[in-house]
Amino acid sequence: MSTEAMGVAVIGDCPVFRHGVSQLIEGAPDLRLIAAAESVHDAVDGLRDADVVLVDFQQPGRRLASAVAELRERGHAVVVVSSSAQTDAVRVIRAGAGGYVSRQAEGDELLTALRVVAAGRCYVSAPASHLLKETPRLTDREQEILGLLAHGATDDEIACRLRISKHTVHSHLDRIGEKTGTRRRFDLTRLAIEHGFTDRA
Repeated sequence: MSTEAMGVAVIGDCPVFRHGVSQLIEGAPDLRLIAAAESVHDAVDGLRDADVVLVDFQQPGRRLASAVAELRERGHAVVVVSSSAQTDAVRVIRAGAGGYVSRQAEGDELLTALRVVAAGRCYVSAPASHLLKETPRLTDREQEILGLLAHGATDDEIACRLRISKHTVHSHLDRIGEKTGTRRRFDLTRLAIEHGFTDRA
C-alpha cells in the first residue's frame, strides 16, 4: 500500500533559492511541493496541507526567529536554511524550528532534514560551540550521543552507529537527563547545538 507523499512548503526571499529547492523537492518521490512563496504572509493560503515548512530569509536572526515562531503558532514543523552566524541556529531553534541546515549543505542533506523534522524529530547540521560559557560535565560518549541525536538519529540508529546496545543508549540518555535536567529531544538537540556537540557525530 502506497504512502501519501509528505507535503512541503518553501518560503524564501531569494527567487533562485525557491526555484532550486522546489525542483529538488519535486524530484523526490516521497515529497510533494505544496507552495513556494516569498514570505509567510504570501504563503498562508498554501500552508494548510504542508507537513513541514522550509524557510530561508536573508535577514537578521531576530526577524527570522519571528517568522519561525509565527509558523510554529500555526502548527507547522519548520526547517531553517541559513548561511548566517551560528548564533542564528540557536535563536531559530529556541523559536521552535525543528531543523537548521547550512546553505552549504548538499541537496540530499536538505531532504533528509525535511523528512526527519516532519517525523517529529530534530535535525541540525551546524555546530555553535562558542555560544555558551559553561558546558555540562558530559563524558565523550554522552557528547557523541547528543551529537547523533541532534542530527536526527533514533535510539536504534545511535546504538548501531556506536556499536552498543539500545539499553546502553537509554542508560546514557538517563545520565544526560540527570545532568541537564531534561530528557526531551528538542531540549537536548538545542543543548547539542549550543555546546558544539553536533560536530562530534
